[in-house]
Amino acid sequence: MSDEQPAPADDAGAPRAEARRKPDTRGRSGRRKARARRRHTVARVLVATTLVLAMVTGLAMVFLYRSLNGDLTVEDLSEQLGDDRPSEVAVDGPQDPLNILVMGDDTREGAGNAIDQEAGGGSDTTLLFHLSADRKNAYGVSIPRDSLVDRPECFTEDGGVIPAEEGAMWNAAYSVGGPACTMRQFEQLTDIKLDNYVVVDFQGFQDMVDAIDGVEVCIPEDISDPAHGINIPAGTREIEGKEALNYVRARYTLGDGSDIGRIKRQQAFIAAMAKKVVSGNVLARPDRVVNFLDAAVDSLTTDFDNLWQMGKVGYSFQHIGLDNIKFITVPFEYSDVDPGRVEWLPEAELIWKRVINDEPLSRRLQDGVIDAGNVPGLGGPSQGPSGSPSGGPSSSPSGSPAADEDRARELEAAGLCA
Repeated sequence: MSDEQPAPADDAGAPRAEARRKPDTRGRSGRRKARARRRHTVARVLVATTLVLAMVTGLAMVFLYRSLNGDLTVEDLSEQLGDDRPSEVAVDGPQDPLNILVMGDDTREGAGNAIDQEAGGGSDTTLLFHLSADRKNAYGVSIPRDSLVDRPECFTEDGGVIPAEEGAMWNAAYSVGGPACTMRQFEQLTDIKLDNYVVVDFQGFQDMVDAIDGVEVCIPEDISDPAHGINIPAGTREIEGKEALNYVRARYTLGDGSDIGRIKRQQAFIAAMAKKVVSGNVLARPDRVVNFLDAAVDSLTTDFDNLWQMGKVGYSFQHIGLDNIKFITVPFEYSDVDPGRVEWLPEAELIWKRVINDEPLSRRLQDGVIDAGNVPGLGGPSQGPSGSPSGGPSSSPSGSPAADEDRARELEAAGLCA
């Protein structure tokens, strides 16, 4: 039994007033202790909630990373590039420069790629993208599909040999030996060692454009090509999906109908796309980042090991500046021996040497350049002269009336707004 005595009660059996007032006799310190206990309880709940959210978020990110990585098609093609690859040149910089070869696969196989009645199975787009060691500038060099080159022998996955060919069209390498043959052709002709490659198909292109809610373009004239199912009205607006794909594919009924004009239009579109992504409209929206990555990994074949590697390259563009993301075409002239085809001019060697030595494009080589900070028809001053119709350097000084006229003619020939 307890030795404690019950508190005195009144006639009704209720404790006396003294007992009821007992908690008050402990003074202000008692009340402070009670509030402290409540605060500790709230703090524990907040900490627990934070930990749970962190765990859930972390697990979600791990799941997303693994899920997207699982969709990424990774193929190491180094064994097919031969043992005579170019040597790397040591350059100063906080990081290594990067040379990435981007190829567009026009296959009609796979979901979303059967866009017309053509066979496909080749590559009409080849773009070398060079990212400087100090991550202060980047430039893409487009190679015309109709370039006549001496293709070296290529190697198949099972060790077979694809014979060399003189005077072959550039894009024939992809048809006979896939991306590995195109990469070997590039390395042997330019003496530039590639670090990575990326192949993207039609559906992937559409998905990536849709993931950022379209890309703004200026179309100077209606595009009508019933044979290829292309019908796009003139105007300045954002386009997406199949309309965006048709815009970069259009050739015969826009501008001068040449592949060179199409290359220039593709450069302008990629520049506008880069502008929208880098400017923050995409990076500031996690849902768009996820959608963009999801679209990318479903449609890419690459030798990047994982999304982390690709993400680091993409993140580098935040600090370059849009004006320092430039696009040019290999200097060329139309062939005398094979009309309709083109041959590289000696100035092409100047570009390859700058890439090898990790140097920015010279003023002379920037004739006709398109940069992400000044997309034709979307505002901003012209960026120097356009160059001659052959793709070679222009003799007009930058900013002169003659240069401006050349620039306007080149943009018109490409089906771009001046």
